Amino acid sequence: MLKLATRTATALALLFAAPAVSAQTADYRARLPQDEVIYFLLPDRFENGDTANDRGGLKGGPLVTGFDPTAKGFYHGGDLKGLTRRLDYIQSLGATALWVGPIFKNKPVQGGPGQQSAGYHGYWITDFTQVDPHLGTNADFAALVAAAHARGMKVYMDIIINHTADVIQYRECQAKRECPYRSRADYPYQRRLGITGKPINPGFAGDDVRTPENFARLTDPAYAYTPFVPAAEKAVKVPAWLNDVTLYHNRGDTTYRNESSTVGDFVGLDDLMTENPKVVAGMIDIFGGWIDRFGIDGFRIDTARHVNPEFWTEFVPAMQARAKAKGIPNFHIFGEVSDHEVRPAVLAQHTIVDKLPAVLDFSFRQAVVETVAGTRGTDAFEALFDGDALYAKGFDTAVQLPTFTGNHDDGRFSTFVRKAFPQASDAEVMARVMLSNAMLLTLRGVPTIYSGDEQGFVSDGNDQDAREDMFASKVAVYNDNRLLGTDTTNATAHFGQDNPLFRQTAALAKLRLTTPALTRGRQQLRAREETPGLLAISRFDPDSGAEVLLAFNTATTPLTRQVEVGIGATGATTLSGSGCGAVAAPGSLTITLPPLGYAVCALKATQ
Repeated sequence: MLKLATRTATALALLFAAPAVSAQTADYRARLPQDEVIYFLLPDRFENGDTANDRGGLKGGPLVTGFDPTAKGFYHGGDLKGLTRRLDYIQSLGATALWVGPIFKNKPVQGGPGQQSAGYHGYWITDFTQVDPHLGTNADFAALVAAAHARGMKVYMDIIINHTADVIQYRECQAKRECPYRSRADYPYQRRLGITGKPINPGFAGDDVRTPENFARLTDPAYAYTPFVPAAEKAVKVPAWLNDVTLYHNRGDTTYRNESSTVGDFVGLDDLMTENPKVVAGMIDIFGGWIDRFGIDGFRIDTARHVNPEFWTEFVPAMQARAKAKGIPNFHIFGEVSDHEVRPAVLAQHTIVDKLPAVLDFSFRQAVVETVAGTRGTDAFEALFDGDALYAKGFDTAVQLPTFTGNHDDGRFSTFVRKAFPQASDAEVMARVMLSNAMLLTLRGVPTIYSGDEQGFVSDGNDQDAREDMFASKVAVYNDNRLLGTDTTNATAHFGQDNPLFRQTAALAKLRLTTPALTRGRQQLRAREETPGLLAISRFDPDSGAEVLLAFNTATTPLTRQVEVGIGATGATTLSGSGCGAVAAPGSLTITLPPLGYAVCALKATQ
């Protein structure tokens, strides 16, 4: 039987000796993307700093205001003032950059009868120029950015370009829950509602001819469906050009495959025709304006894979230029390319074809899920890191990919552990989560912590089920969750620093930020197995070449192995975890790891 509780307590005693790291305030702009530890949160679910804005200035019930703190799919009251008030908490965790979920003004409620939910998550934008009134004001966002910068912390905005809120309706789909995608071949732009329909849009050469003159000929949007906007929402979108129905694809719901991936409506949301130069220029103006006005430090791009690549080849350089003009030399742009297999090529193509500087590393997440919350061998990481060569600039790109183990869409890592090992004790679940944290905070990439993970949150599933409140929750399906490292529930606010997961994260973040090998250092695979067991990887100080060996045990039995290291190594110091042994012979270090254990070993070398 595993002695996980005893082993975990011993390891944590070492970790807790290190206080949480403070971000360096001096010249934070000079830090490279890989120098950061990112903390990701949805403002509505983080902290309520002003109850006066809970209903967004609207009057009525939840279906009008969107506010219902007892329902998981509605606004709960969190806002930018609350987030600003909790910066000290976030910094004490060791985070140096904030990834703030979308803050733009949203359609408060959408969905058919019985299917309504609110825009608390920020992905149903109507006004791209203003903060959603439920979250505060533009001045509140300016105050947040200023307060973060004063602490040496960066702020990354979550932005959406693929779509807007669901405002455009199709006459053929009224009262229906789905509106099937209609292809260019079956419903060409030059015929009304199908190949046998009336000729329309004379002279339009197709959406792959991306010139203003060509798109000026696309005047009738009724090629696949008959789109219309309800009278009450004719001018709801800002800037005003977004109210032009011809600037959207209007072809029905995406299947997430083939042409519909970039042309179809994402869950019914109005899919922008990002091939049109007017849309390109408009989006550059919108998001360049946020850089100009607020001096933010980067963008996370939602649904990036669902936008045509040519758009990004214009948008990204324009944003980088605006940032440099604002004195922001290391503006970090990373796109969401959701994929649930360990196949880096799917991600890497978007850094080459789309020319995105970075993407969220879904392959990293999948490798950790399959090995630590699963039974796959550690050779999964060989497949993962071999793929680093595929990115646009090889490892130089891979080292800037934000890595994560769970998020607001896919669910929390702890949930995957509980589902994969339903008979596991809480001690084993805790050990597996801690092992995943050690991987996240020491391997290449930019570690991204999802709010609540450090407090032992265990969600029921993904999406709405994984968006628990950090402040005291009133949602019954959140409050019956069994958390890790605490006897409390989600009905209690969680901003303390005593949870073992908080303390481990803080200690590892400090170690990472003070060890250049763990931020900018190259990697070398030292050992992996085709079954659960050892994964060993060396990272090297980019200036001195000093080696740090990372060793992880994904098995539930202890192991002792000889691991190859640099030939000049004479010994090793344990920086975190336990198991760094002696150099048994030139180039060979003894590693002894407990079940689900890890060790970070600084190698001593001959001078």
